[in-house]
Amino acid sequence: MGVHPPEADPRSFHVPATAASPEPVPVVEPPAPRPAKPRRRWWRWALAVLLVLSLFPMYLAVSAWRSWSNVERIELDHVLAGASGATNYLVVGTDSRAGVADDVENAGVIFGADGERTDTIAILRVDGDDVRLLAIPRDLYVSVDGTSSRINAAFARGGPELLVRTVQEQVGIGIDHYLEVDFAGFLSLVDALGGVTIDFPHPAYDTKSGLSIPTAGPHELDAAGALAYVRSRSYVETIDGVERQDPRADLGRVERQQRFLGAVFAELGATRNPNTLLAALRGVAQNVRVDEGLGLRTVLSLGLTLRGAEPTTATLPTTRFITSGGADVLLLDEAAAAPLIAEFG
Repeated sequence: MGVHPPEADPRSFHVPATAASPEPVPVVEPPAPRPAKPRRRWWRWALAVLLVLSLFPMYLAVSAWRSWSNVERIELDHVLAGASGATNYLVVGTDSRAGVADDVENAGVIFGADGERTDTIAILRVDGDDVRLLAIPRDLYVSVDGTSSRINAAFARGGPELLVRTVQEQVGIGIDHYLEVDFAGFLSLVDALGGVTIDFPHPAYDTKSGLSIPTAGPHELDAAGALAYVRSRSYVETIDGVERQDPRADLGRVERQQRFLGAVFAELGATRNPNTLLAALRGVAQNVRVDEGLGLRTVLSLGLTLRGAEPTTATLPTTRFITSGGADVLLLDEAAAAPLIAEFG
């Protein structure tokens, strides 16, 4: 009888010694969550830019209006005759030093005697983009309220009203608006522009006004230097090593004032910073007087026209005359002046 092996336990199983170990089950990482897309905020930036662009012109307009609201106004409607076909501005510079700091360089020689007189008289004619400037010498000898005198005496005796009447009656040019600026306004304008560049053909000086230009060529003049330049009546140039004084006195000074105004217009035209223009307006507005009818809109339009303008300049033709009292004055050369008066009248 054979021997049978014992029956296998049904609850067990046999693993052969040579069987391979089971491969590990790979661990699958869950997918990383996608980053949340930022909300589209470009429209907010666009809105902010549009808001700034719309508010900035408003800021400029409000600032300009506030500056202009401080300007002193004079009632001259009953005097102003007006011009035909264009707009004539009677531009007057006075030698008042009210509002000027005591420490202005060369103040003693620049300002001269106390008092307030017209230092500059000119007619600015604007016809669209055409700008013309006619200077009236302050030594022009005319009838001022029935008495023969220099034309700048009209301002000293009767202020802007008498000066306007005298220009219209004695020169024969109608005036639409009156614009007066004093020394403080002049200084503020030059300061706001950061100086004004004048090209000097020769070295020049004037001991009476304090002007000192050691070399020929472009020179940037600060406020005090610019004032010394336009006030100079004893202008001396060094030409080929020889000093020569300008024999034209007041007429030479008028020509230099015209050159200076041309340089100012050029500086204004080159200025792209609106804050600079506002600073110029603020400085001048505190030191000017205008007629009641000259509003802000007209002034802004005038400013845009003058920016970078190259006005045609001229001086009223005159002849030298010595009065019975020995005064050296100028008489209107009526024949030579007639074409100019017709252009401006």
